[in-house]
Amino acid sequence: MKNPGGVKIFGDHLRRLREAREWSQVELADYANVSNMTVHRIETAQFAATIDVLLSLSKALQMPLHELVKCPGMEEAD
Repeated sequence: MKNPGGVKIFGDHLRRLREAREWSQVELADYANVSNMTVHRIETAQFAATIDVLLSLSKALQMPLHELVKCPGMEEAD
């Protein structure tokens, strides 16, 4: 993984967005049509999301892709 700090920041951001909606990882996975393991791996920084997965997550969360990936601290991450 080339940018582990950024992947961690995004995973934390995704978890906060999910929890703000009071969804479980399984619910987000179902809404996004991805596996619950994918959501778990993204949130725990074990997996860097592909553009395909990011698009699915943005649709499930009903937010534009650029808003989904706009995470505080991302630019400073290694």
